[in-house]
Parts: sequence; structure tokens; C-alpha cells
Amino acid sequence: MSLDHRLPEELEELRRTVEAFAHDVVAPEIGAYYEQHAFPYDIVRQMGQMGLFGLPFPEEYGGMGGDYLALGIALEELARVDSSVAVTLEAGVSLGAMPIYRFGTEEQKREWLPKLCSGEMLGAFGLTEPDGGSDAGATRTTAVREGDDWVINGSKCFITNSGTDITGLVTVTAVTGRKDDGSPLISAIVVPSGTPGFTVAAPYSKVGWNASDTRELSFSDVRVPVGNLLGEEGRGYAQFLRTLDEGRVAIAALATGLAQGCVDESVRYAKERHAFGRPIGANQAIQFKLADMEMRAHTSRLAWRDAASRLVHGEPFKKEAALAKLYSSEIAVDNAREATQIHGGYGFMNEYPVARMWRDAKILEIGEGTSEVQRMLIARELGF
Repeated sequence: MSLDHRLPEELEELRRTVEAFAHDVVAPEIGAYYEQHAFPYDIVRQMGQMGLFGLPFPEEYGGMGGDYLALGIALEELARVDSSVAVTLEAGVSLGAMPIYRFGTEEQKREWLPKLCSGEMLGAFGLTEPDGGSDAGATRTTAVREGDDWVINGSKCFITNSGTDITGLVTVTAVTGRKDDGSPLISAIVVPSGTPGFTVAAPYSKVGWNASDTRELSFSDVRVPVGNLLGEEGRGYAQFLRTLDEGRVAIAALATGLAQGCVDESVRYAKERHAFGRPIGANQAIQFKLADMEMRAHTSRLAWRDAASRLVHGEPFKKEAALAKLYSSEIAVDNAREATQIHGGYGFMNEYPVARMWRDAKILEIGEGTSEVQRMLIARELGF
């Protein structure tokens, strides 16, 4: 008996569809968006029409009835061409819509999910704070109950999809009380865009992911109904830990796509670029680089699919998600560096996709849990 890692036909069809979309629609247009630091509304609209934002959600809420494996397949294929588009999908699904699906009331699901699944609306997840970083438990944003409202004060930073023209909501973590030992009770509250006192700053000037939306948020006496509480009061910390575990599977798929895209572009270039009378790919030094890059991408793919499979089947997946996220993000950086080296001076020119990949790769070792945090989680799962 042998393990069969081939995709079932429906997922292979999805992979081919997204692959064609990435190459035919995204690839010719994304460079201009990237250099202008512009959000690709038309591309995102088409992704919504394809059902990509609804992939892991039930049809009753406007979804496609798929799962996290389907989402990962789409993310990998998009990231082979561009990570800004891929992270817009990743954040919109795993951080924007998934908390509402996992923890929301039936009323909240029916109010928000259909528009989020169609891509008509984007959601965001407000967790990171200027003084928090990896210490997400050090949340300083507060939400105080006043009558039938929550009154929110504080700030968040590095929030993806939070300020686009189609952003509809941000789920915010906030301290809503204290336990007997004085530690904070952290809750998650949905804040609709445009709520008075909710201010979205100008987009950050970033090293990479330049065609995605990332901003700082501030809350000054922001009032939302008590019914906007997501899940149980005081369970926000546990909720976002689950959200991040799932998000790491998605980021691992995205990182795998970037790593494979580096292979794709480098193989193409090594066959076309001639030096000293022959293609540079005829040199064993280049061949060995390409072999190592393909080995990394292949292994990364097995890692994220294993984590996704465990998630889908309801099995423990925290360690596997951390392993996949750690490995895939680090090899994405390795492959981007090698792809730039293979391209030589052209690899330093923004008109070449590998230049974008090089700029986009580093954040993968930081976002949704740094590499150091992943190692802590893995060690904890090993009993330390």
C-alpha cells in the first residue's frame, strides 16, 4: 500500500482554473499595480466572481462548499505569479470571514458571510498593536460595555484589507474586563467600516506586497451594538489562536507558491539567457541551484497539504501548521534569493517577477507568527 498525494479531480480542476487565471489575467496586469502601490480592484472583483473568497464556506452562506485544502490550492497558484493578490485572498478568507464563520451567531453569519464570500466585501482582522507584536496577549485596546453598546478605544497596526473601498468590517480584539488574577479578558468585536470614531490611516509604504492594502487603525470612543460581540465574551484570545493556527496553513500554501514561482521563472530564464556561447542552464552550478529550489518547493507543498488535511479531517494540526509555516516561509526566502542570483542584474530590476518575489518573501517569516514563534510552538508541542 502506498500513499497517494495526487489531488482528486475536482481540486485538480480548481488548480488548473486558478493557474490559468493567474497567468492570463494577473500576470500581465499586476506589475503596474505593484509599482503604483495600487489595489487591484478589477482583479479582486474577478476573483470574487470565480468564487475564490467563498471556497471553504458552506453554500448556505454563499460559499462554494469546499475546505481549507481548496483554499490552499488557490493561494499557491496565485502566489506563483503574485503574492499581493494571494495575500488579499488569504486575509479576506482566513482572517476576515473565517472568524465570523467559526465563532459568529447565525444572525452574524447570514448578515456578513454572503457578501464576504462573493468578494463584494472584504473583511479584516485587527489583532496586532504597536506595542504588542508577537505578544498578542498584551492587548491594550479596550471595549467597555455602556448600555446596549461596546465603546472601543485603542489602535491596531499592520492590518491587511482594512482600508479598501470594499472593506466592510474589521474584527477587533479588545480587553473587555479582568479575571480574578488581574489578567485581561480579551474579546473579539465586529466593527463595521465607517463607524464614527473608527479611523483608517493612509496605506503603509512597504518593502513588498505593494498591491495589497495594509494600514494602521485607531478607535476613539467607537460605539457598536453589544450584538457585534463575536463568540463568548472573554474568549477572544482562544478564538484568535485558532484563527492564527488556520491562517498559518494558508500562509504556508502562499509561501509554497512563491517558492515554486521562483523555480518557474528561473528555469525559464536559465533556458533563454545565454552567456559564453550557451544557455546559463547548461552550467551545473545553475542546475544544482534549480534542483535545490525545486526540492524545497516540493517538500513545502507536502508540509502544508499535510497540515490542511489534518485540519479538514478534524484532527490536531497546531504543530503541523507551525512546521509548514516555518519551513515554507524560510524556503521562500531562500528560493527568492537564489532566483535573483540566477537572473543576475535583471533580477534586481522591478520589471522581472523575481524582483517582486524577492521583495515579497521576507514578510512571510514575520506575519501570522514569526519564525521564532513557530519554533516556540513546535517545541511546546514536543513537551517543552
